[in-house]
Amino acid sequence: SRASFDRACGPLCPHRKHFVPTRFARLFLGRPRPSVATLAPRTRKTMVALQLDELLSALSCRRNGLATGRPSAAPAGAAPAAADAAAAEGGKKDKKKEKEAKVVKEKPKWGEPGSGKANKEAKAKSKAAPAPAAPVVVTPEGEKKDMSIDMATVYDPKAVEAAWSAWWEKKGFFTPDAKTAKGTAESKRFIMVIPPPNVTGSLHIGHTLTGAIEDALTRWHRMCGDVTLWVPGTDHAGIATQSVVERLLYKNEKLTRHDLGREKFLERVWAWKEKNGNRIKHQLHKIASSTDWTRERFTMDPMLNRAVVEAFIRFHDQGLIYRDNRLVNWCPHLRTALSDLEVDHEEIHGITYLTIPGYDQKVEVGVMCEFKYKLKGSNDALTVATTRIETMLGDVAVCVHPEDDRYKKFVGKELEHPFFPNRKMTVIADPMVDREFGTGCVKITPAHDFNDFKCGQRHSLEMISIFGDDGHINKAGGQFEGQHRYEARRTVEEELKKVGLWVQKKPHDMSLGLCSRSKDIVEPFMKPQWWMNCKDLADKSVKAVREGDLTIVPEFHHATWYRWLENIQEWCISRQLWWGHRIPAYKVVKPAQEKEVWFTGKSMEEAVKKAEAKLGKGVVLEQDEDVLDTWFSSGLFPFSVFGWPDTEGNDDFNAFFPTSLLETGHDILFFWVARMVMMSIGLTGKLPFHTVYLHAMVRDAHGRKMSKSLGNVIDPIEVIEGISLEDLHKKLLEGNLPEKEVEKAKKGQAADYPEGIPECGADALRFGLLAYTLQGKNVNLDINRVAGYRRFCNKVWQATGFGLKYFSKDYKFSGSLRLDAKFAWEDRWILSRLAACAEKANLAFEKYEFANATTATHSFFLYELCDIYVELLKPRFYAEAESDEAKEDCAVARDVLYICLEWSMRLMHPLLPYLTEELYQRLPPSPTKCESIVVAPYPTKVLGWMNFSVEKEMEVVSEISQRFRSQKTSIGLSPGARPKGFVRHQDPEQFKSLSKLETRIGRMAGMGEIKVLAADAPQPAGTLQDVVNDKCLIFTEVAGLDLSQELIKLEKKVISAEKMVKSYEDKMAAPGYEEKVPAPVREQNAQKHQTSQKELEELRRAVANIKEAMA
Repeated sequence: SRASFDRACGPLCPHRKHFVPTRFARLFLGRPRPSVATLAPRTRKTMVALQLDELLSALSCRRNGLATGRPSAAPAGAAPAAADAAAAEGGKKDKKKEKEAKVVKEKPKWGEPGSGKANKEAKAKSKAAPAPAAPVVVTPEGEKKDMSIDMATVYDPKAVEAAWSAWWEKKGFFTPDAKTAKGTAESKRFIMVIPPPNVTGSLHIGHTLTGAIEDALTRWHRMCGDVTLWVPGTDHAGIATQSVVERLLYKNEKLTRHDLGREKFLERVWAWKEKNGNRIKHQLHKIASSTDWTRERFTMDPMLNRAVVEAFIRFHDQGLIYRDNRLVNWCPHLRTALSDLEVDHEEIHGITYLTIPGYDQKVEVGVMCEFKYKLKGSNDALTVATTRIETMLGDVAVCVHPEDDRYKKFVGKELEHPFFPNRKMTVIADPMVDREFGTGCVKITPAHDFNDFKCGQRHSLEMISIFGDDGHINKAGGQFEGQHRYEARRTVEEELKKVGLWVQKKPHDMSLGLCSRSKDIVEPFMKPQWWMNCKDLADKSVKAVREGDLTIVPEFHHATWYRWLENIQEWCISRQLWWGHRIPAYKVVKPAQEKEVWFTGKSMEEAVKKAEAKLGKGVVLEQDEDVLDTWFSSGLFPFSVFGWPDTEGNDDFNAFFPTSLLETGHDILFFWVARMVMMSIGLTGKLPFHTVYLHAMVRDAHGRKMSKSLGNVIDPIEVIEGISLEDLHKKLLEGNLPEKEVEKAKKGQAADYPEGIPECGADALRFGLLAYTLQGKNVNLDINRVAGYRRFCNKVWQATGFGLKYFSKDYKFSGSLRLDAKFAWEDRWILSRLAACAEKANLAFEKYEFANATTATHSFFLYELCDIYVELLKPRFYAEAESDEAKEDCAVARDVLYICLEWSMRLMHPLLPYLTEELYQRLPPSPTKCESIVVAPYPTKVLGWMNFSVEKEMEVVSEISQRFRSQKTSIGLSPGARPKGFVRHQDPEQFKSLSKLETRIGRMAGMGEIKVLAADAPQPAGTLQDVVNDKCLIFTEVAGLDLSQELIKLEKKVISAEKMVKSYEDKMAAPGYEEKVPAPVREQNAQKHQTSQKELEELRRAVANIKEAMA
């Protein structure tokens, strides 16, 4: 118990003013703990042993005259304040008794504990020695924290953020009932599905921004009383997952998927998914995502697979899905088609040598090769240029512009292919040719270039594919058959030189497509695939936005939406993989067909019935080996998660579809968002949601894209829990970066995080990310700013703890403020500001302006509640015992303070869920207090609290107070100095109001007595004047102050500052500075020069003020 602890260890002073908790004390005071009786026998035994060990450690330290420090998560020496004890006892201690009980301190001898030398040595040792591990007090899974334990004096995000998520889920706060939700008006419902992250990975900082935005909206709508559902899930990520498992299989067993066979390999993939698939769920819990885990979905779940099969069959029956032999993006190493999003484009500047998988030599890229084609029966030749010389093996024509006078005479003439003399090649004319680029002649390879493919279709050219699935030259490549395509790149060049057709090779800047998974160079490749015609659905999607049925926020994304969908191409939906939704299409094997004939079905039996109805009995079918593009199944996600196509009697579907909002990054507006809209229109006849909110992309503090090679990729868990620079370096070695890239990344990490990343907690990370959301298309994330919000969380914790001491043990808020209450001036002001804050926060959520919500709540709590109101409250509480009138005033102040704290918690809850729940639970009881802040109503503006006249008065008082503080600083007075001050205002109305607020001005300005002077009053003797504005002057009394020493110190600082300014001016004036010094360094120097110049001006002003005061 608390008493037994005090008897055993004893506080360092009777009122625990200077008590430093031991680890044992933290077990009882700093964190909630489970009841020992509820624990398992082994756990009980361990916990009792831990308590005994902590008690003995505390006694040992006490015996040695020392106090153990708090673990490294917070500064040592942070003790429960006397006020906490006072609050527990229900009132203020008798000052006389407290004075008598004070411990008399002895002056420590040199080198002994407590002396300066000993303190320095102890400080040095504490830096060198590792901090003791914090004891972990576990709240049983799903149980509520024990809030009866005294509040820790220092904010510890790890302790604060523990246990709440599990309790929220167990209470069912995130799980709406579908039956009661049916028929809810659209304005009172908020339904959203998560953009399902890939099951292969872990959440990166971009996912965390998504989660912070979506959770903030979800919590706000829930607190607004709306039917609220946020559905979580993960994507099976076909190519990514298969690649991971294939690499592991080969690394551990030296086997390929083909060695295992399809069924055995898929068993391995499912086993991997079951083992590793919960990582994302854990991370979503860490950032307080209020998703309904009872409705968690995986895109390969049977229910979602049924939706995929149904969608394919319906679209096929409508003629929108068809099979065709066309060009696709092909990864030879993985032997599959790729979506555009799976192709990374790398800018190549000049001749570059790359390493690709499956080929043991360096590949030359970044060159333009020129060679000649001879015209048959002539000495004339046309020179063509290409970056892929090996593809000339598939050339069937040379194309020129129809209006190019240089080549008009050659159009229609035949050409000789040097390696295929019998191949028909002609010169054709097409406007696709840029006459000004290169020679004005373009070689045409329809089977290996997307532009050439279209040209080939227009001119009915032969499509000759020269690559096999593995990227080696096939039979169509003649003498080069069997060579790797990049070996052929070299040998074709050699052979052209032999026959005298080679012209030259020169450096060429280009954009090179690489497979995002294998890093192989992507090839345009002819392959029979399943395609989907999206034209009609795209037109309907464009119409939905134009007519306002679908809203995209921010609006500047409308142009992108129109551009993509109005120029939409056919969608290749098949992939040559094993992991994914196998295509429900079956090819007729018997009887033999002249052309491929396919039937679709939910099963082989259903497809056979369809085939036999058309072809007769005895039909043998074979299912397509390919799977569907991952985007096909994720495009169904807004309705497949609710059980579509089984909608009859389906409460979830009828209650929750269509959803309300789709929130995601703007980079997948087309790849995912547009496909969801098109597929929902095509399959349900409805839009899947009425609003799309697209957030910015997260970049590093310098605006660079996050890249492993730059060392700037941020793992949210590293920000939440903190990580040292050494451990950041170690994580680089766990990846697949080349050694040179690792060293480059280490330098980047050392520059950005010289001390590592401090522990910030999930709340601070969320708040920091949301504060960035007004930056447009990119967020330049500075971790130091997130660490700043960690300090804000600490301020909220400390200020609330400080405020709680003013509530007695039996205090209970009535539930509302009395209408006849005698509010003080500052009460009326803070209530007006609180109402304004509520208005701003609600408007910010309505408009998806989350940065405005963070600004409103941050500014109110920090600058208005803490810096002003709480400071003005203190004298009122100190005077409580003086009279009945003072008691009544304190009762009003206490109720207003309760309202401010309770409203602040609710206003900030969508932004800081863990911290606000922890503090909300510690607030005194009230008839309107809810079981959890999660389901508490979100505050709205109270018109009766708005008071613009008081706010205007406060603006004037604040301006005057700030000027007094600046003047004190400028003449070298300490913050604790309380000189007398005078205010003179020319406005008669201001004179009246300020005369009533003299004590408040003194309190806010950190001054002693304040006297408001008449407009015509002379300057008081012995004072220093300063200007507030054109109508207001202030005067600070300096008579009797010896400012000579302060003047000497300031004059020395002026000299030092002048040298600093001159050093930057000399540096920037040096010859060649603009040319030789990198731009970032120049910018940094300019900022430092500006800062130094400003500091110098302030110092000179301070010197002038002191000289004036001394005159």
